[in-house]
Amino acid sequence: MATKKPTWIVEKERQKRAEDALTVWLFGIHAVRDALLNPKRELLKLVVTKNAADRLADAIEQSGITPEICEPRKFSAPLDAGSVHQGAALEVKPLKWTDLQSIAIDAGPHGRLLFLDRVTDPHNVGAILRSAEVLGAAAVIATKRNAAPETGALAKTASGALERQPYVRIRNLADTMEEMKALGYILLGLDGEAEDTMETVIASTLANGPRPIALVLGAEGPGLRDKTKATCDALMRIDSAGAFGSLNVSNAAAVSLYASLQNKSV
Repeated sequence: MATKKPTWIVEKERQKRAEDALTVWLFGIHAVRDALLNPKRELLKLVVTKNAADRLADAIEQSGITPEICEPRKFSAPLDAGSVHQGAALEVKPLKWTDLQSIAIDAGPHGRLLFLDRVTDPHNVGAILRSAEVLGAAAVIATKRNAAPETGALAKTASGALERQPYVRIRNLADTMEEMKALGYILLGLDGEAEDTMETVIASTLANGPRPIALVLGAEGPGLRDKTKATCDALMRIDSAGAFGSLNVSNAAAVSLYASLQNKSV
């Protein structure tokens, strides 16, 4: 008689099959072009209008994919009605950035990471990826659950950064934060109610020379969870000039990342 598999193994196998079957539709000229030119992308299907095909001719030729040409009024890609696709949509497999430890180590003493705690809005995550790529962060890290998945909207907001900036999905945020601590990273959490300002904390962190830093940001509204706060080495706030309120998470990520780089010791 065959031994029945434990429930947790059955569930893990189910999740693995679901992940393997997952595909993403990217849309928009820039997002599609960048994906076509990314050798790490597994390309499945390209749907374009004649005009879009002409604009993407070089990328299509380089990728080797055969496009499906359709009329603008009969665009056949399964996109949301409000998607601004510009006549181009590409079905792909999600990128898999798995070796966070190597990424973190290779970044060296000036390395910068961004941890996202329950940031679910794809436009915010896309904007964070774009800032991270422009400012030289090594990776953006979020959980597999309760975080924005790779989508066409995210890719379009990222404006090409999704194909370049590692967006690493992990199972447990606190455990991964501890792993980065073990590699020498200083974990600085953004918290609007923190006693110390961002400038003070970053200056103190880098007072004795360069240190790799991981910035930890929470969703707008709830912010960082208690366990996430407790896992950080320090909490800091971004001071506002008036009483309007706080920055959204994508702006806070850009400001804090830029500040950490401006204050680094050479």
